[in-house]
Order: sequence, then structure tokens, then C-alpha cells
Amino acid sequence: MRTTPDEPRDLGFGSVVSRESRQRLLNHDGSFNVVRRRRRLVSALGDYHVLVTLSWPRFLALVTVGFLFVNTLFAAAYVSCGPEALAGPAVGSGPGGAWARAFFFSVQTFSTIGYGHVAPVSLAANLLVVAEALCGLFVFALIWGIVFARFARPQARIRFSERAVVAPYRGITGFEFRVANESSSQLVDVRAEVMLGRMEVDAEGRSLRRFYDLPLERDHIAFFPLAWTIVHPIDAASPLAGLSAAELAAADAEFLVILAGTDETWAQTVHARSSYKFDEIEWGARFTSIFLRPENGGRMGVSLDRLSEIERVAN
Repeated sequence: MRTTPDEPRDLGFGSVVSRESRQRLLNHDGSFNVVRRRRRLVSALGDYHVLVTLSWPRFLALVTVGFLFVNTLFAAAYVSCGPEALAGPAVGSGPGGAWARAFFFSVQTFSTIGYGHVAPVSLAANLLVVAEALCGLFVFALIWGIVFARFARPQARIRFSERAVVAPYRGITGFEFRVANESSSQLVDVRAEVMLGRMEVDAEGRSLRRFYDLPLERDHIAFFPLAWTIVHPIDAASPLAGLSAAELAAADAEFLVILAGTDETWAQTVHARSSYKFDEIEWGARFTSIFLRPENGGRMGVSLDRLSEIERVAN
């Protein structure tokens, strides 16, 4: 990628990335639109964070491919020891039957099943059995440790409204979006931060992306049992003061949202993040109520299906 003179001064917040690419910096699911290149494939696959945060289908696919690959290697090693290395009936006829016998023997040894139909005979085969048994112990210990970590890792299941709005707010307007806790576990001491990133032209005529903190009407709540409408008042001191929808589009504006709270079940801090691009903001609209009024003294509730519902308001 082409380098520019001001790249060494980038502090890693994303100004260079955002300037060189017109894509959003932060995706809806909280992942960053940045590709990390690694020189070694082994280091990428051995990254503990990657293995813990990988989706379950991909994690199971990775474990399956690794299991078949390791057993294929050991099967090839058994076959290379000669036709008399293993004692037992071949699976089928021909050379393929001997290889299949070695493969299934490897699977039984690796997973400590051991049906006893096939057994090592030669010294080389017995040494391979020792090596594979040790390999199986370490690999399965690693896999089950990662599986436990995946189940035990607390996650903030916070749903963000699909769109943000610029709505009337206490005689002025406000930038607003709505969040709700989808987890059965309660979050306490929840804090929110919102930043605006937009393209600007400096005194030398260069296009730079700059970031501004947006003060919130309330940036901290003690409990988060229902829903929370987060509001940035657009007053005279706001970075959004006087800006129109067309100006935000011309500046390729993106609103970055970070939430942090304490999961009371695990007593650990969890995070959630998302972003809104300029074309995901509705002007002259407000969110509809999602509260379900109790009947006959029942409990209060919210309808998460209506989290993103909006209604038009008069200008």
C-alpha cells in the first residue's frame, strides 16, 4: 500500500486506515475493518484469542480438519514402516486396504479407543504409538481447555438499534440511538462513549480523518435491565452543530460507539461496540416506545422486536 509522509505520526486510532479506505472502520458486530497480516500461518492458527473468539462452526471445522490431518500423517508414518509393522486384518483389498488399516489404527490410538483388532509389531511402529499417544494427550487437553474457555467467557449480548436518529430534544436536537440487553445476566455500572470520525481538509489541502468525542446527556447508568436511549445533545458546543445530512455524507461521517459494563454473574467487565455511518441516520424522526405496560400489577417489560422502530416528527 502507498505510504504518505504523515503515516509515521498516526497513533494507531485509525486515521490512516480511514483515510485510505472508504469503508467503515467499525462493523455492526464490533469487529474492525482491518486485516492483520501474519508472516507465519502457525502463529495465526495458534493465537489463543482467535481460537476463543472464532465462531462455533469455524472452530469445529478447524478441529475436524486438524484431527484428520494429524491422523493422516501418522497413518503415512505407519505405512512407511513396512507391511509387517502392524498386525491385523486390512480394511478391504489392495494397497488401499493397508493404508486404511493404518489410518483407522491411528484414529484409535490418537483418541485412546483401542479396539485391539490391529496392533503394532515392529519397533518403529511401537515408537510411533508412543509419540502419537503423547501427541493425543496434549492435543485433546488443549482442545478441551479452549472449549471450556469459550463456554466460560462472558459476553455482552447488547443489541444496537439498526439506525440512529436526529430527533427533537429539549428545545434543540439530539443524536440518538437505542441499546438493549439481550442476555439473561444483568449488567451493572454500564458506561457509554461515542466518537465522531469525519474527513476534513487541513491547511495544506490534505484530507485527514479526525475524531471528536461526543458528550452524552447520560454516559453512565447503574443498572441495565431494560433499554437505554443514548443521546448526544446537538448544542452550540457540539461537533455536529450546524451540520446537515448532506455535509455528514460529504465528510464520510461515522459514529463509533463503545459500551462497557460489569456482568454480575461472572463479576467481569464486558464490552460491546458498533458504529453508525452517515447513511444509517434518520433525520426528523424519533424512536417509538418499546415498553410493555404491566397488566393487573404485573411486571414491566420491553419488546426487543421494536428496538429499531421509528416515527416521523414535524420539523
